[in-house]
Amino acid sequence: MVLQERWLAVFAAVSLLAGGCCTSTPQAGKAQEQEPAKSEMPSMGPEATAKPSYLSPGFEEVIRRTSAKVFPSVVFISVLSEDKSSGKERAAQVSGSGVLITEDGELLTNQHVIDKARTIRCQLYDGTDYTAKVLGSDKDLDIALLKLERPSDAGPLPFAKLKSDYIKEGAFVMAMGAPYGMSRSVSIGIISCAARYLPSNGTYTLWYQTDAAIAPGNSGGPLIDTNGEVVGINTLGLRTGGGIGFTNPSPIILEVLERIRKFGNANWAWFGFELQPLHDFLRNITFPFEEGVMISGAEVGSPARKAGFQPQDRIVAVNGQPVTARTQEDLPTIRRLLGLLPFHQEAVFQVIRDEKPMEIRVAPSPKGKVEGDEVVLPRWGFTAKTINRFDTPELSFYAPDGGVFLFGRDRDGNAARSGLLVQDIIVTVDGKPVRTLEDLQAIYDEAMKRLGERTSVSVGVIRNGRRVFAVLSYAMENKE
Repeated sequence: MVLQERWLAVFAAVSLLAGGCCTSTPQAGKAQEQEPAKSEMPSMGPEATAKPSYLSPGFEEVIRRTSAKVFPSVVFISVLSEDKSSGKERAAQVSGSGVLITEDGELLTNQHVIDKARTIRCQLYDGTDYTAKVLGSDKDLDIALLKLERPSDAGPLPFAKLKSDYIKEGAFVMAMGAPYGMSRSVSIGIISCAARYLPSNGTYTLWYQTDAAIAPGNSGGPLIDTNGEVVGINTLGLRTGGGIGFTNPSPIILEVLERIRKFGNANWAWFGFELQPLHDFLRNITFPFEEGVMISGAEVGSPARKAGFQPQDRIVAVNGQPVTARTQEDLPTIRRLLGLLPFHQEAVFQVIRDEKPMEIRVAPSPKGKVEGDEVVLPRWGFTAKTINRFDTPELSFYAPDGGVFLFGRDRDGNAARSGLLVQDIIVTVDGKPVRTLEDLQAIYDEAMKRLGERTSVSVGVIRNGRRVFAVLSYAMENKE
């Protein structure tokens, strides 16, 4: 089954769509190669025939030597995952890449490669393959830590080193992985931007932008420098606009790696306020200050709201550490600083409100899950999912205390015939309140026991803020 592509909104002068870089297994057949276009430029003299320095034999040797050093640590990953987005539970075959980071078989890849995995198989450089288990993952950074399941007496494996320093624009880099499921591939380019802010993927990180080819299937593979160190994990490739890809920098991964080992996730702290830079180009707002970061709002029920934070408050220091966000590129660093603070311990915020300094103390809560759980109701023809304030903020607006919504719908199923729509917030079924997936599952199970007595229920939903009722008839059995 073809994997659903993962999209990314990149806002600048216009919006561009970007796709995740994992891929379904390709069909057999030979790849079609295009002949390189012949230049029609006239010769400009002897200098025109000289090779640029980066094509010199010395540079080619650097590529060969570095590739040979890192390739043994690159892993081809094949995943059998669950897909409930169609209103049915289906299996999806996904492939991606990874890189070994310890001799005992720990490897990094993307969270979206192993998301909802049933089984994970990894093929190593020498052709051997193992199953792998997930030690932890983080959806915000889109990284996952796996461990190969090998015999206890297995020998050490080759592994790559994560670079602890940031690199700069212009640095030569190589992207390794398995594009389109074709293992053992390398492409070369430069770092086009060392601090790219992506609004929909920039909660805690700035990205390396590179023109080294990052195609579907490269997800989770390493981006390396000419010394053979891993400078980042490849994650995103633009579907439009030419060869542009995005890589999660290694220094940021190293900041949370031990937390993922310990807790199974990055275990972010959550305050619940929205930050705004002093020069907000996207909203065309400029605040007349030289330091600090603005609060644009605080979520209902959040630690920040309970502590008394208000819109237009300006935070200038956290626990004595000055903070400033002049532009949107400065926001991920501040969010990461706040996200790594210990839970339930008061942090001291120095705040300016109406030109008067004040101190606000507040302890963060665990951020918890950033995506809701799912359940399939096959006879009714839809998948329900828990509302999550991070994953579905537009639904949380109408259901601040949580709830469930219609996530996936069988296009030929009973829910579709009854007029229920994706994104409907399910409030009641036959007058019984639905607040959790367990509530909905219990009502469904009872309905299945009474199929001989009745085959319809009344469903109350919130749709675009309005209360709507529909009669869900399930007399007809859905066919696969």
